[in-house]
Amino acid sequence: MSTATTASVSTHILDTSKGRPAEGVAIQLSARSGGTAEFVALGGSKTDADGRCKDLPALPEGTTHVRLDFETEAYFLTQHNQQAEAQQDAPANRDSGAFFPEVAITFAVKPGEHYHVPLLLNPFGYSVYRGS
Repeated sequence: MSTATTASVSTHILDTSKGRPAEGVAIQLSARSGGTAEFVALGGSKTDADGRCKDLPALPEGTTHVRLDFETEAYFLTQHNQQAEAQQDAPANRDSGAFFPEVAITFAVKPGEHYHVPLLLNPFGYSVYRGS
């Protein structure tokens, strides 16, 4: 929840290659106050069965920039292994699907605003936007 002196952040991930939420992706939230300050890790969480991360840490007062680090490699390796098991006649030598082992999104925030930043993800590309 944001107040007049802080911003708040939420996110979710949709695996566009499957048209389904991406469950179990670890996300780290970092923040800084000022464009030249160092980012400070605030904590993280994992996406739930709906691809949502509902328990990200609150942002400290004075935050001007936020970074979300999505650890996508483990998710894609899990998806790849599940797909390989389902396809018994698939070739033995496959791409792991971990072209982007991580996705880092950095954005500016203003006090009192809420920022919902969805990640649309597939094995070879991604897109983000400011949602509502």
